[in-house]
Amino acid sequence: MIRIAKKYLNWWMVMVAVIFLCVQIGADLMLPTITGDLINKGVVNRDFAYIWHQGGIMLIVAALGLLGSSVNVYAAATQAMQVGVKLRQTIFEHVLTFSNREMSHFGDSSLITRSTNDVIQIQNVLVQMLRMMLMAPIMLVGAIVIAYTREPRLTKVFLISLPVLAVAVMIIMWLAVPLFKSMQGKTDRINLVFREGLTGVRVIRAFNQDETEQTRFAKANEDYTATGIKAFTLVSLLFPIMTLVLSLTNVGLIWLGGHYIANMSMEVGDLVAFMTYSTQILISFMMLSMIFVFVPRASASASRINEILATISSVTDPATPATFAPQAASLTFDNVNLRYDHAEDLSLADVNFTANAGQTVAIIGGTGSGKSSLVNLIPRLLNPEQGRILLNGQDISHLTQADVHRAVAITQQKAVLFTGTIRSNLLFGNPKASEELMWHVLDIAQATDFVKENGGLDAEVEENGANFSGGQRQRLAIARTLIKDASVYIFDDSFSALDFKTDAALRAALKADARLQAAVKVIVAQRVSTVMDADVILVLDDGRVVGQGTHDELAKSNAVYQEIIDSQLRKGA
Repeated sequence: MIRIAKKYLNWWMVMVAVIFLCVQIGADLMLPTITGDLINKGVVNRDFAYIWHQGGIMLIVAALGLLGSSVNVYAAATQAMQVGVKLRQTIFEHVLTFSNREMSHFGDSSLITRSTNDVIQIQNVLVQMLRMMLMAPIMLVGAIVIAYTREPRLTKVFLISLPVLAVAVMIIMWLAVPLFKSMQGKTDRINLVFREGLTGVRVIRAFNQDETEQTRFAKANEDYTATGIKAFTLVSLLFPIMTLVLSLTNVGLIWLGGHYIANMSMEVGDLVAFMTYSTQILISFMMLSMIFVFVPRASASASRINEILATISSVTDPATPATFAPQAASLTFDNVNLRYDHAEDLSLADVNFTANAGQTVAIIGGTGSGKSSLVNLIPRLLNPEQGRILLNGQDISHLTQADVHRAVAITQQKAVLFTGTIRSNLLFGNPKASEELMWHVLDIAQATDFVKENGGLDAEVEENGANFSGGQRQRLAIARTLIKDASVYIFDDSFSALDFKTDAALRAALKADARLQAAVKVIVAQRVSTVMDADVILVLDDGRVVGQGTHDELAKSNAVYQEIIDSQLRKGA
């Protein structure tokens, strides 16, 4: 928490907040003394001139207190909001540097919670830090000192009330703080279940699992609610306890002060002033105790945020990157192994192949054979455990990620479209693309017809492309990949939602395009018909290349490929 405050707070504005808070506290501490003098010297002696004079001073002091409070609140709120803006921006920028490993480690739901709810917790504490955390101790000490100076005999009442309040606060905090900390983890759980319910709503309805998912969400929601009720119920006990202690303290002060007034050893105004200081002391103590409620929760949030910011991506740029010289397109895997975190077995082992400009490499294999893992190594979304990957003759581990990403265009297994228009989604792949080029790549991707039917390039794209079918989303994603000038174009099972006719037309257009002939194309597919005209086909089985060659070669000699052909072509699967 301190680390975040040091880095993101504007300390000039913090000083302004502190200075005007001191003005407010000074005014609050002066008012009881002025009131006491007004009663002792003005009301008792019926000196109306003195009453008006002191009344004017009270108004000026109250105005100063109001000014101090207003500026302090403005500065505190402004700083808290600005810290929130900077923190969310920093988290977002840092998360974008994560590789697949780090994204899987944290999970989408937790990252969303940390960048929203956890940041809000920190914002709330920063406001309180510049208000209560500073005001409470200063007010507490100031009120005690002035109260003791004004009438030391009455301070003996605090020897009973303050320890009673302290014990009550300590017990409640001991019970409540762990509950507040656990609420952050339970917020993650609610977000996870809710997000899965939203993204999987069609599957839920298809399998008639509405009640099951509602029950699942209800359990997570009720768990969070029950914890919140316990935590806030415990904290809410502070207020009636505070009211009781304050009332009993005032009773004690009136009883003891009444004796002193009867003995003519104390004036009425002093008792009124002391009771006001007593209220300030107990309220300040109460405010101080509330800090122990919010700070641990914000501290837990700060730890979760610092965990993200302290996580260094497993894929980093070299200290002295090589210059990515323009060369003919090529892609080489040289004895590449890949192992995921905490996995005993290799996900990919001894992968070797080379492809040059104009060639198409197809990758086929069963589910879980490592096809997507292999293509994710090319743009350095993952790092291999062993071996080299050469892009245009240069080891990608010696290049910056920016250079690698500029040279590689990829359509992921899941077609992702961004809210906006078809034009904006295409420009995402190439911001300088002309309208002519946009229509050209849409032609290659077999998307021109439905784009025109939907209103052209400026047709609206809803979140995740929800207003398009699966096949249409895939074709738009493919067009976005093709619009980029790259050395390697990767299509990770991105033809799966296309019918055989569209699939064949798209592959023919890819092969005929002159611009794409200068690049290497990598196609991951499940269907033999999609890969059979590739220059090189890699057959993966359990993370190993068990066959490499053309369709005709593999169909004659490779048992795994023959099984795939048999399951799809001969049996009509």
